[in-house]
Amino acid sequence: MRVALFVTCVNDTLYPRTGQAVVTLLERLGVEVAFPAAQSCCGQPQFNTGYRRESEPLVRRYADVFRDYDHIVTPSGSCAAMVRDNHPRVGDRAAQEGRDGELAEAAAAAAARTYELTEFLVDVLKVTDVGAYYPHAVTYHPTCHGLRMLGLGDRPRRLLENVRGLELRELPGAEECCGFGGTFAVKNPAVSAAMGADKARSIGTTGAQAVCTVDNSCLMHIGGTLARLGSPVRPVHIAEILASTEGDVR
Repeated sequence: MRVALFVTCVNDTLYPRTGQAVVTLLERLGVEVAFPAAQSCCGQPQFNTGYRRESEPLVRRYADVFRDYDHIVTPSGSCAAMVRDNHPRVGDRAAQEGRDGELAEAAAAAAARTYELTEFLVDVLKVTDVGAYYPHAVTYHPTCHGLRMLGLGDRPRRLLENVRGLELRELPGAEECCGFGGTFAVKNPAVSAAMGADKARSIGTTGAQAVCTVDNSCLMHIGGTLARLGSPVRPVHIAEILASTEGDVR
């Protein structure tokens, strides 16, 4: 099994420990992980702001860079959704408009092999107990792309429920958006901030020590809001929880 890590822009730039956690976790489960250095952005910022044609070179790059791998794993529901849902769409439109007849096939092939981390663990490796230990009370926020576009369902929760020492606290209004939405936060900052404050207050009612998601972009928004409100709740990516063992838990 040849597995490649697609780390994503946000993780590479701001949260490198999440990518490291994915490698630690998968290697502990017996998976050999490669990191193709030529990988780049999935094109989501361009696509979401209406620059579909400008995203085409990034769709092509993704398909080319990861062409020789059986599975592509990413710790981002948002970027996984972009690849799975929108890359084939970009390819189809390019073919219809006569610019790149091969892009649609390449994009569809890469999309079919792309998995968000919890999907890969549960659906491909068939595991829900990854040998993790995290002795803290944690609440889980299901991010919009993971919940609505990927349909992750209870996969993240099943993994968290099997972490030794972890107490999973229910989050009121869990399915409500945190307000980040990438470019939405830039275009509608007041609405975004208000939604973030609502989410932070809901998190506070759980009494949890940490809040986790499958997307660091949402965690960045949630964590910033929690900090401004003076909350002690710590934002943690689910990969870092699943990678933790008794020897390295803080």
